Order: sequence, then structure tokens, then C-alpha cells
Amino acid sequence: MDLQLHGRRVLVTGASRGLGYAVAQVLAQEGARLAINARHADTLHAAAQRLRAATAAEVVPIVGDVSQADDAARVVREAAAALGGLDGLVTNAGGPPPGRFEEFDDATWYRAFDLAFLFHVRLIRAALPALRASDLGSVVAITSISAKQPIPNLVLSNTMRAAAVALIKSLALELGPEGLRFNAVLPGWTRTERVTELLAYRARQKGTTVDEELAAQARASALGRMAEPLELGRAVAFLLSPAASYLTGVLLPVEGGSYQGLC
Repeated sequence: MDLQLHGRRVLVTGASRGLGYAVAQVLAQEGARLAINARHADTLHAAAQRLRAATAAEVVPIVGDVSQADDAARVVREAAAALGGLDGLVTNAGGPPPGRFEEFDDATWYRAFDLAFLFHVRLIRAALPALRASDLGSVVAITSISAKQPIPNLVLSNTMRAAAVALIKSLALELGPEGLRFNAVLPGWTRTERVTELLAYRARQKGTTVDEELAAQARASALGRMAEPLELGRAVAFLLSPAASYLTGVLLPVEGGSYQGLC
């Protein structure tokens, strides 16, 4: 299927590694013109160079911390200026730390709010003028399956991810009459640096090893394995694209059957 993304202008945040990089890789392969963002200049520029070398795509790196209000608005502004507008936005960032409810004070909750929820709000708000000027106008938020099925010892993430999918559903209804589409992907356990860090925490709590936790998590999937980042990237690219022109308000689990609910 032609996703009709060739020449489309897309900003992907949190794109120097992990899920964000995988999304950028698929979009670059589809011929999109990209702006990618991350906090650290060295890893971001290296990621941009790898994407260019592998795909010959236009890739503009924009350094910034999207959990900070000023940076979020600036990143969108610079992306739109560099690409001559925006047709799509993929909102992605790192997650809050693991731990139990009683371990976290108010300051930690506020940081989690900025990192895992409010950054979606800020990026989308800043991008709306450019998206309204496009004939595509599509946003995909990367959240987590924990929005549907809370994960033990991830109370901060569980809470903020649920708020993020409620935001996406609300915007789909509110802004759909303008032709703008809002969708979210809810990844399950995927082979990324973030997941390795989370499973290392779990291994310390249980007195096991990371390899043992990786194997146990793989067994929890109906497919008997964890996802690869590109599998998530393809789902995001589809939802972002004109090929999904009648899909909005979709909260798409990409978790290999580990979620056992009906809705």
C-alpha cells in the first residue's frame, strides 16, 4: 500500500532512539520530509545522519526538551519554518520513573505531568496553526498500553498515559469538523532502551536478571515475543498518513495480544 506520505512534512519528537527513531525511520523510508527532536544534540545529530544515509530523506534535527513549555513551542516553530509548514505531528517523549505510589512526592508528580502528559498539549497547541493550513492535518500520540491495562510499579506512567489518550479522543471530536485527525498508539513491551531500564528495575525488585525478565515478558504476549520498534513505527506511519483518512479518535494497541480486555 502507498501511504501517500512522499513529500509530507512531519515533526517527530523524542526521535533520537527507541520508538521515536523507529517512527522517523519508517516515515523517511516512505519519503516524508522530517524534523526530528530530542534533548541531546550529539545523539540527535547522529540519528539524523543515520536516517539521511539510509534513506536519502530530508531530516532536520531540532534540539529541545519538549517537557519544557518554551522548548515545546520553539521546536514546533522551528520545524514548521524549516519544512515550510507541517502536515503531521508525532508526539513522543520518555516516561516517568518506575516506583510505588508512596515513594513519590508532589514534585515528582508534577515532573511526570510535564513529561508524559502536558508535552502532548503544548506540542499540539503550538502545531495547530500549521496543521490547519495543511490538507492532511494529522497527529499521532505515542502513549502506552498502560492506559488500558495499568502496569505494576508504573503508577506515574499509568496515570499520565490514561490522561493522554483522553486528550486525543477529545481532540478528535472537537477538531474533527475542521478536517484534523487525532489518533494514539498504545505500545506494549517493545525492545527499546526504555524497556530494558524498566525490566532492570523489576529484576532488582524481584532478585532476578534482566534476561529472565525479558523472557518472562515475551511469554506474556500471545505471539510469544516482544515487539520490535519498527513494528510500532509502521502502525504510527499508517495512522498519520492519508491512507488512514477516515480514522480518527483511534487508540490502537500494538502489544502482540498481551492485553486481554475486550475494549
